[in-house]
Amino acid sequence: MADWQRTFRVIWFANLITSIGMMSFLPFFPSLLEELGVEDERAVRLWSGVLFGAAPLGATLMSPVWGALGDRLGRKLMICRAMLAIALFVGGMAFAVGPWSLLALRLGQGLFSGFIPPGITLVSVQAPADRQARVTSALSTSLALGSLIGPLLGGWLSVALGGHRAVFLFVGASALTAATLVALFAREDRSELGARSVAGVGDALRNVRRDVSSVLGEPALRATAGLVFAVQFGLGAANPILERLVGALVDRGPAALLDALQALPLAGMEESTTVTLATSVAFGAMALANLVSLPLWGRYGDRVGARRALVLSAILCAAALAWQAAAPDLVHLLAARVLFGAATAGIGPLAFGLAAGEVEAGRRGGAFGVVFSARTAAVAVGGSVGGAVAAGLGIRWAIAVGAVCVAVGLAGFLRSGRRRSLDPAAGSDERSGS
Repeated sequence: MADWQRTFRVIWFANLITSIGMMSFLPFFPSLLEELGVEDERAVRLWSGVLFGAAPLGATLMSPVWGALGDRLGRKLMICRAMLAIALFVGGMAFAVGPWSLLALRLGQGLFSGFIPPGITLVSVQAPADRQARVTSALSTSLALGSLIGPLLGGWLSVALGGHRAVFLFVGASALTAATLVALFAREDRSELGARSVAGVGDALRNVRRDVSSVLGEPALRATAGLVFAVQFGLGAANPILERLVGALVDRGPAALLDALQALPLAGMEESTTVTLATSVAFGAMALANLVSLPLWGRYGDRVGARRALVLSAILCAAALAWQAAAPDLVHLLAARVLFGAATAGIGPLAFGLAAGEVEAGRRGGAFGVVFSARTAAVAVGGSVGGAVAAGLGIRWAIAVGAVCVAVGLAGFLRSGRRRSLDPAAGSDERSGS
């Protein structure tokens, strides 16, 4: 087995473990806040959005920096740093005494974590050129599978262990295990760093600003990051307060669906428990659709070009968000979540593929960091805006705002594509859509 294949398998499994842990608590901030003593419903909605967006906000500031440092110090080191940060800060959330301490830990998590870009970069720069798209899509399946298992496992653990605090300890242990696997078994070709490799952190930090500026100077990369921001904003606006929408619709579903939820192990007959499990199903259904759709988007992007595939993905995302905002019952909401999961499956792999086509391998970490930063910035802003809109106007309006943002972002991306087609110096869609 080639070294890059061994490293791919290690990173895939480490990403799976970590993403399962992360998604086991993210859907349940409203219930956690109630455990911490926040009783006012408006405060619960507002704090849910702020807490959901705090970690992405920190990641937005640091992702390009960590990516540029990884290009010089090594990507394996960046992966271990990120997973250890998750173990420390998320594990510490089990001991939070109120929303403010939880917020501080979420900010720390965002500033020092971010395991996805260095993992993709580490494998990408070592894999053969003709397998780049398949490698990126395959790594994305580990994250999608984690998003499928995590909410279901988190909901079950919170019910079985009597609260959400124990879930944080589970997440910390999962991230520590993943970091150990990467440290022991992943391989990195240090010669690939070439002339960009430096002797220490100080030298790397002195070059980070130049590295990030050079990456941000690519117009096509900026356009791609803009569309990613729009789609992830819609996701960030909807997810933190979805549990409350499920609660409003849980009694409107068919009797067979409600009976099935009540029949699940440990479900009991309490309404709050049914809502928790129904929320787990809503997140899990989206994740399952995401997982199934990933290879389909890869093949479609290879056939028509990543740029066109991204446009279709964004259109479906806007439609799915509008459907969620208008859902009259639980069945419609679950169906809209399935469409949303299928639509968002193409965003990550296709966007990273477009980014890789715009820069050379030595700057790929920084480019991936910019795309990831756009994603995290959108989730951070979307969560805060969604929570504020939900507190002021209602949950459905918060999700509708996300749908409008996707439509606006798509319009900007299409305008950028038209300008690119008129520029004789611009590369072809096929070149940037690998």
